[in-house]
Amino acid sequence: MTEALRCWPVATRADRGAFLKVLKELYKGDPNWVPPLWSHQKELVGFKKHPFYDDADCQAFLVARDGKVVGRVLALVNHGHNRRYDEKRGFFGFFECADDQEAATLLFDTASQWLVEQGMTAVRGPANPSLNYECGTLVEGFDTPPTFMITYNSPYHDKLITGAGFEKTEDLYSYDAHVSILDKLDPKLKFILDEVKRRFEVVCRPLDKKRIDADVRIFLEIYNRSLEGTWGYVPMSDAEIDHQAKGLKHLLVPEVTSIAEIKGEPVGAGFGLLDFNPIIKKINGRLLPFGWIRLFTDRKKLTRVRLVSTNVLPEYQKWGLGLVTLERIIPDALKFGITDAEFSWVLESNSLSRNTIERGGAEKNKVHRIYDRQL
Repeated sequence: MTEALRCWPVATRADRGAFLKVLKELYKGDPNWVPPLWSHQKELVGFKKHPFYDDADCQAFLVARDGKVVGRVLALVNHGHNRRYDEKRGFFGFFECADDQEAATLLFDTASQWLVEQGMTAVRGPANPSLNYECGTLVEGFDTPPTFMITYNSPYHDKLITGAGFEKTEDLYSYDAHVSILDKLDPKLKFILDEVKRRFEVVCRPLDKKRIDADVRIFLEIYNRSLEGTWGYVPMSDAEIDHQAKGLKHLLVPEVTSIAEIKGEPVGAGFGLLDFNPIIKKINGRLLPFGWIRLFTDRKKLTRVRLVSTNVLPEYQKWGLGLVTLERIIPDALKFGITDAEFSWVLESNSLSRNTIERGGAEKNKVHRIYDRQL
C-alpha cells in the first residue's frame, strides 16, 4: 500500500463536509446522477439527530489519495437487527469511492476493524442506514436515472465491493411499467379482484388530507406489521414511524395512495411517491431557501410514480388484497397525468410479489445488490 493513501474516522466539521462533498466530485458530469436531499442525508449518516440512531451506532470514514478525498463509508451497528436475528452483524452504508481498488479495500478494512471492536463478526451492506431506507448497490440498469429514494452509483462499484472480499447475499429488483400495459392485463386478474372484493367486502379509499397525520401513520404501521417474515426486515420504532410520517405527509399525494378497509378496519395500504428526482436535480438537492417551494409547485408536471409498497396484514396476504389496494390508485393516477410507474424494490427471494408484478406486464429495469462478508 502506498504512503499516499490514508484512511481515517470522520471527527471534525471539515471531515463531515468532505464526506458529503465527495459525492459531487465523483459524479461530476454523470447525466444520470441525482443529488440527495442534503439535509435528509445529514440525518441518515448521523451528522444530525435521527431516531434510527436511538438504537444504532455508527462511525463514518474517509479515504484520501495524495491528499485528495476519493472515498467514504459509514460503519453501522443496528442493535435492533442483532436482537431480532440473534446475530453480531455490522453493516456498511453510503459507500462511494473512485475506481481505485486499493482505496476501496482500505476503506472497507478500516470500517470492518471498527465493527470488530464493537463485537461484530460479520458485515452486510449497503444499508443507508437500513433496509427501511435506501439500500443496495446498482448492478444492472445504468442507462436511466434512478427514481426517488432509489440508490444510484457508478458501474464499477460491484467490482470494488467484491474485490474487498464481499459476496452477494440478496438482489433487489425494480420493475418499469407504462400505462399501456393496462390494456393487456390478464383477464384472470380481473376475476381475482372482483372475487376478493365480493368475499371480503373490501372498501378502498385514498389518503384523507383532513386527517393526513393519522393516515400516514396507518400506512407505516401496516408496513411494519406486514413485513414480519421478510428477509432482513427490522420493524421501525415508534419514533422512526413518527419521524417518517412527518416527512412523508408533505410528499404524498392522495391520487397515488390507497387504504383497504374491511368493516372499517385498515388491513392493507398501498402508496406511491411521485418521482421528485427531476425537481431535486434542478434545486441541486437543497430545500432552502426556495427549493421546497419548487417541490410543491412543480409536482403537477411529474408523470412518473414510484410504487413503493402494497402491504397487507399477514392474515390477508394470500387472498390478493394487494391487487385490490393497487387497483384503487389506477384511475386517480391516470387523471393526475401519470404515464409511467416503477415498482421498487422487490426482493429476489420474494417470488410471490415478483410473479404478480411480472404477470401484470411490468419489466425488470434495475437490479440492486446487497453483500455479506465475514469479519
